[in-house]
Amino acid sequence: MTSATSSQFYREITEQPQSLQRLLEEGRESTERAAALVREHDPEWVLIAARGSSDNAARYAQYLLGAHNGLAVGLALPSLFSLYGAKPRLARALVIGISQSGQSPDIVAVLAGAREQGALTLAITNDDRSPLASAAASTLPLLAGEERAVAATKTYTSELIALALLSSELEGNREHARELQQVPELVSQVIDLASAAAEHAAQRFAGAQKLVVLGRGFNYSTAFELALKIKETCYIVAEPYSVADFLHGPIAILEQRFPVLVVAPSGRATVEVPELMELLASRGASTLAISDLDGVLSSAQAPIRLPHGVPEWLSPVTAVVAGQLFAHALCRASGQDPDRPRGLSKVTLTR
Repeated sequence: MTSATSSQFYREITEQPQSLQRLLEEGRESTERAAALVREHDPEWVLIAARGSSDNAARYAQYLLGAHNGLAVGLALPSLFSLYGAKPRLARALVIGISQSGQSPDIVAVLAGAREQGALTLAITNDDRSPLASAAASTLPLLAGEERAVAATKTYTSELIALALLSSELEGNREHARELQQVPELVSQVIDLASAAAEHAAQRFAGAQKLVVLGRGFNYSTAFELALKIKETCYIVAEPYSVADFLHGPIAILEQRFPVLVVAPSGRATVEVPELMELLASRGASTLAISDLDGVLSSAQAPIRLPHGVPEWLSPVTAVVAGQLFAHALCRASGQDPDRPRGLSKVTLTR
């Protein structure tokens, strides 16, 4: 079994302050070019094609572009293009493909089909020479450097920041642009604050075979991404839900010592989380909370503290890094190798 310091997965978690700083410094020009094209095209809505972690970045974009830019965002069904040969009308849309490798044929097919119709197409990828980049009118390179670990970490947070840069540039909000510059330091703080707590939480949850991950608002995406990381590295059946959706039925699965991970950074989406924590306690659930809220942390059996002062729209970046640390620690505590998840490869090609 690999040690924490020798794990490639762990090293790439700790590289994120540097990779995000590089993107903020070197990604401005490509962001400005893409934003100019978006303004010229003036899309009525946005469609995003993605798979895996990139699909979770797309969920972030649904809240981000909706809240800050007034754009409705839908998630594409790539099989419509690649398997069924369908051509949904996209001429008035901004169509974004998000893929770490930029290789998957079905994601490329969405952008190629959209471009044929005259839609504006944008690729967000770590390989600006990939088929996805070639299919798009404009590309936002992630500039994350090579990511060797199968489970994505730094490419995921770079996707979030690439979307945040684009949104901020389109919005012209100087305060949001200033807040973005603080992200690398905040991620460094998360790594310092959360590492020991993640190890402690992992010892408590080692041996779990099922888990629910809850988040809402901007961190709906974080719930999905952390559930994916736990599935990939720990082989636990981890199911993500919006807090609201969970209360509308799935809460019936709760029983004594059922593990629940609550992602609850400060913001509008967490106003009801204290009541949620009380409800989980009344059902006998075992709770882990990733939060900066004292009341939420004190009511969780395994708290992981986030730094104070993170704007809600950027909290998915800091919250997911804390969750990555937990997934890594849980993987190791469960006797698994985080660098060799069974049956997985770094690049998955779907048609």
